Formats: sequence, structure tokens, C-alpha cells
Amino acid sequence: MFAAIMCGGSGTRFWPASRRQRPKQFLNITGKGPMVVDTCDRLTPLIADDRVILILGKDHREEARTLFKGRNVHILAEPVGRNTAPCMGLGALYAQHLGSQEPVAFLPADHFISNPEAFLKDLESAGKLAAQGGIVTLGIVPTRPETGYGYIRKTQDKTGSDVANAYKVSAFVEKPDVQKAHEYLNSGDYYWNAGIFVATPKTILTEIGTQLPDLHEGLGRVAAALGTDRFEAEFKGAYENMESISFDYGIMENTRQPVYVIPSDCGWSDVGSWESLYELRGSERDKDWNLTEGDTLVIDCEKSFVSSQSNRLVACLGLKECLVVDTGDTVLVADLSQSQNIRKIVDRLKETGKDTFL
Repeated sequence: MFAAIMCGGSGTRFWPASRRQRPKQFLNITGKGPMVVDTCDRLTPLIADDRVILILGKDHREEARTLFKGRNVHILAEPVGRNTAPCMGLGALYAQHLGSQEPVAFLPADHFISNPEAFLKDLESAGKLAAQGGIVTLGIVPTRPETGYGYIRKTQDKTGSDVANAYKVSAFVEKPDVQKAHEYLNSGDYYWNAGIFVATPKTILTEIGTQLPDLHEGLGRVAAALGTDRFEAEFKGAYENMESISFDYGIMENTRQPVYVIPSDCGWSDVGSWESLYELRGSERDKDWNLTEGDTLVIDCEKSFVSSQSNRLVACLGLKECLVVDTGDTVLVADLSQSQNIRKIVDRLKETGKDTFL
């Protein structure tokens, strides 16, 4: 099995720590080192470094080379971000270029897994099933009525293969309201969509050819230039003209391939916001449920997250359910429960031309 790790996100919900020059996947968010390195390390028992393809933005190529110095991972730098369908197409194309006909696991670079053994077992099962044809996704067993994720609905039909814990997919469902989320949790037929897919390069590229012919044509230009001195120019020209479209929308909504889901109870989190990180690091909170890092002082505070990422002391008095992040050039103060909306700040900074802080 190969792995294509998608590292191109901007991580806007982790502003001000996550910036254009150093987005979330390159930060030590969970205490295990940069998230992209943690993602690669997690795969090591199943997938060797020389079968790992990192797909990232051109501005982060040098940092990736530094982080992975001495490791034989393959690094592809997208000239511009074009969402997950072009990214996965590029990963499939490059895996094929490396001689792979076997399945490729397509994984986000910035997720957390508390039970990597269970995750690798499920990923290995997905690879076995994908080798027989079709597209396989890992469905995260839900632990709460979550309204922030898309869902995967299974059928009661097994796959008919020797992979016992796999089901056919009935539908991919958009983010629900609270009532629907409770219904999904209680039914046992729905899983969180973590954006983890496994398929052979042939399957991915065939589906792109069917569903997204313009993207397929652009990838063909890239393929023709691989290994030649024309590669960088052809890659840039083709990629800049590709439509920005997600794999879920561009492929999965209309695919004619068989689609399967393997339920995974692996302690997954997308660590999508400061609040989710606060929940994830619950064991580090003090008796008043405060989480602190860096040089901080909290007095009479409750259920707050205070982070000093500069050389300054951050002192807080009487806060409740607040988020405070000091990065040296920027201080964020917010209601912790509003951390999913931090991208509004990023949008306003763009509108007002304050690019220094992006």
C-alpha cells in the first residue's frame, strides 16, 4: 500500500498560531510534534517512507524537506491550492509513476488518532478491499451527536468479500442539525466522514476521467512531463487551470464505482478548532478545568484555554470559558465556544488588507 498525505490546508480556525507561512499541519498542536510528521510516523508499521507521498503548498516545500530530512518520503508541491479532487488525482498519478498498481490511502495531514493500532488495522482492511475494486472509506464511529461533520450512511449489506467488517455505503450525508445528529447517533447506521479514502490509482484516475474530464486532461499533461525537464513548467500551467473542487463533491456524489465503509473506532479527532483541542487535552486541565501552555498565570478562572506562544507572561483574572492566545505579534481573546468561527477574523483581516497577520 502507498499513502498520499494531503498537507495543503490553511488551518484558519487555529489562527493566530496557524498562518499562511506555517499552517496547522506544521505545528505541534497535540504535543506529539508537527502534525504532518505525526501522521507519517503513525503509518510506519504499515507503509514504508518510500511509499509515502506528501502533497503540500509550494511555500512549505523547504520546511517539509527539513522536517523529513533523512527520510525517503516523496514531496510534491502544488503551485496553487486546488482542493482535494486535484490533490488526490495528483497523488494517484504519482503513485502510478512510482510503479504502484496497489491501493493508495489518501489521508489528511492534520488529524489526531489516539489508538493508532486500531487505525492501522482498519486501514489495512481497507487496502485489501480496495485491491478488489471500488473505493473504500473509513467511517469514524460517532461518540456524540456532532453537527460539525458530514456523515456516511451504511447499508445492512456486507461486501461479500473476506473483509468482514465492511459495509456498502448508502449515502454521504451533509452536516446535520442537532435533532438529525441525535437520530444518526441512535440509529447505529451512520459514521463521521473523516475524508480518508483508499483506492487503486487506476480507480481514482478512471473516476476522474468520467466525472471530471477537464481535471483528467490537466493531470494527463502533468503525467506526460513527469521525469523530464519540462515538469515544473507543465505542472504549474496545468494545475493553475484546474477547477478547485472537493473529492466528495466532484467524485463521490456521482461515482458508479462500488463504495464501501469500514467502521473505525480509533479515537479520531480532526482537531478542527481550539475548542476541540481543549477537549482533546482534557487530562492536562487543572482542577478548575483550565488548560494552559507557556508562561501563563490564571486566577479565579474556569474552563478556559490560555496559550502563551511568545516570551511574554499572559495573566488572566476571572475568566470563564474563554480562549486567550498570544503569539507575540497578535493576541486573540474569544469565547471558547466560538472558536469554530475564528475564520471570520481571518476573513476580516483579508478584507482590510492586514495580510501581515495572515
